[in-house]
Amino acid sequence: MTNAELPTPRTVVPIEPSLLIAEAFDQAQVTELRHSVSSCAHAAGLVGQRLDDFVLAVNELITNAVRHGGGRGWLRLWRRPGELVCEVSDHGHGLSERQLHDRSRPAPDTAGGWGLWLARELSDAMEVESGAAGTTVRISATATD
Repeated sequence: MTNAELPTPRTVVPIEPSLLIAEAFDQAQVTELRHSVSSCAHAAGLVGQRLDDFVLAVNELITNAVRHGGGRGWLRLWRRPGELVCEVSDHGHGLSERQLHDRSRPAPDTAGGWGLWLARELSDAMEVESGAAGTTVRISATATD
């Protein structure tokens, strides 16, 4: 290679420049992971009831991944300008069409089925992708910081 053929410099762009947590988990890590999410969410500007709601929503998602998604999952938590985002993925069998589209509150005497409903109610936005290879749920909350 001659000087006239110098390679173009590469620019490295981080995929998630504000990634706070990226961690695989199973039942043994649920409590520790919830505490980590709480600390990071507080540092990102969530306080009071907003903080409690977001942490409870995340806890419901990681608990669902363990109970219904194959016993383990993957959590990512990151900041976007003015927003905190959490994504929980599992490798279960996916959700039924009814579960994906049902936004009604479960009956008070229902033992299960509260996790996704609570996560949706306690966050500002929620997206769900599900199929035979697993489910990914992404929730967000507006941060004040």
